Amino acid sequence: MNEILIIGAGIGGLSTAIRLAAAGQRVTIYEKNPQVGGKMGQIEADGFRWDIGPSVITMRHVFEALFASAGRRLDDYLTLEPVEPLTRYFYANGTILDATQDRERMIAQIRQIEPRDVDGYLAYLRYAEQIHCITGPVFIYDRPPTWRSFWRVPFLDWFKIDGLRTMQQAIENFVRSPELRQLLGRFATYVGGSPFLAPATLNVIAHVELSGGVWYPRGGIYAIAQAMARLAEELGVTIHTNCGVREIAVENGRFSHLILENGTIVWGTAVVSNLDVTTTRQHLLRNFFHAKAQSRRGLGRWLTQLFSPKKTASSEEQINNLPLTSSHSQFAPSCSGFILLLGINKQFPALAHHNILFSPDYPAEFEAIFENGRPPADPTIYIAITSKTDPEHAPDGGENWFVLVNAPPLDDRYDWQTNQQSYRDLVLRKIASFGFDVREHIVSERVLTPHDLAEGSGAWRGALYGASPNSRWAAFKRPHNRAKQIQGLYYVGGTTHPGGGVPMVTLSGKVAAEFVLEDLSAARDS
Repeated sequence: MNEILIIGAGIGGLSTAIRLAAAGQRVTIYEKNPQVGGKMGQIEADGFRWDIGPSVITMRHVFEALFASAGRRLDDYLTLEPVEPLTRYFYANGTILDATQDRERMIAQIRQIEPRDVDGYLAYLRYAEQIHCITGPVFIYDRPPTWRSFWRVPFLDWFKIDGLRTMQQAIENFVRSPELRQLLGRFATYVGGSPFLAPATLNVIAHVELSGGVWYPRGGIYAIAQAMARLAEELGVTIHTNCGVREIAVENGRFSHLILENGTIVWGTAVVSNLDVTTTRQHLLRNFFHAKAQSRRGLGRWLTQLFSPKKTASSEEQINNLPLTSSHSQFAPSCSGFILLLGINKQFPALAHHNILFSPDYPAEFEAIFENGRPPADPTIYIAITSKTDPEHAPDGGENWFVLVNAPPLDDRYDWQTNQQSYRDLVLRKIASFGFDVREHIVSERVLTPHDLAEGSGAWRGALYGASPNSRWAAFKRPHNRAKQIQGLYYVGGTTHPGGGVPMVTLSGKVAAEFVLEDLSAARDS
């Protein structure tokens, strides 16, 4: 029997394992952390419990399909409950808006802000749904797009997916009020982008949430990872935690074996990496690319001596210039995050499960992140409080706050070690300015910077969503799920197709598993 090895027990790795095991394959997962989940984790301290990583769950049908692929019912493993309001939005001018699937209630709120935006909002929802209907079968629920994918989309529909404008330009064509424009533009951050740079096609995300709803797993977001791990093990998948991988060994252009951090060699038929694609290439495949660089260096030296006196790049330089390593390349990273986990000994009834405290200057916020490489001086702040739904996540009379601010990916323009405390204080002052001063009520606290996110999950430069979506052809630039240079190597997770977010990562497991099974079948027939 084939032995399929998976590096990382994140959502992508678990999704792939479930589908492969359901198809009769023997699967083993190696996870460096003591628990499964990858970026999806949980922390408990002082009577409080927090989810770390993803906090908003959409596209329930994706999870239902995963469990159905193994002949199981999602509801037997996980209780997903609808969240209302979807998110509560607070604006600097005092406006409060509850985003909701209740169309009449939503329209009533919009009418109070700007009556002319009622028709515009409804038209925007139809527009976003249309994008989903066109792009979903080709770019979301199927294999990585190719230029041949164009032919699967009717010619006139290419104009309807709106790939030439930015998200913000499209939004401004539908609604007038700054409040609604900011609310709709916020969905760019779901994939780590800027509404002022990302293509308007990504307005599809608004349809997924505003029309499809937000779901919360009873017990916390981490319950999703636990449910997937339980199903995987029931199907015969072996999961080794506290077991990191040092190297993916390649022989004659094909995956050969894994070398674990403890030196153990593990042989397998194929390997699926659930790590960041760049991290995989730069660390686990370092010897492979070093050998290729040496080979190119030898050829380059001979050609240089023959034709030119110019100095060729060293093998180390060539390794460092592999795809996805330059922030100035087409694979620039998405944004990272600055996180506060706060245990509060007070309750704030004005806050909902999901909350957004908007910056009054949205363009300046994204300029700071993507152009200046610095966290915003006046950031938009997201606060998730699961104790609103699961009271046991905080002691009586208290709340568990997960506070997230969008931050730039790591580089030398901002020193988090030096500035962590001052930025933490800035965020708390901003929260207080909205009337939620918790500074005297914090009884438990943990701070996570982009450095922590990079270290804990292997995310390149701490980027939460892999490659940046801030380009017109971002969907075509994501690394493929099947490695092009190495047979038997596959990629899964938020840094490959179809993208970031728990549902998309789950779908990437479907794609990776299909490629593995297809290649195994072809090998048997050859």
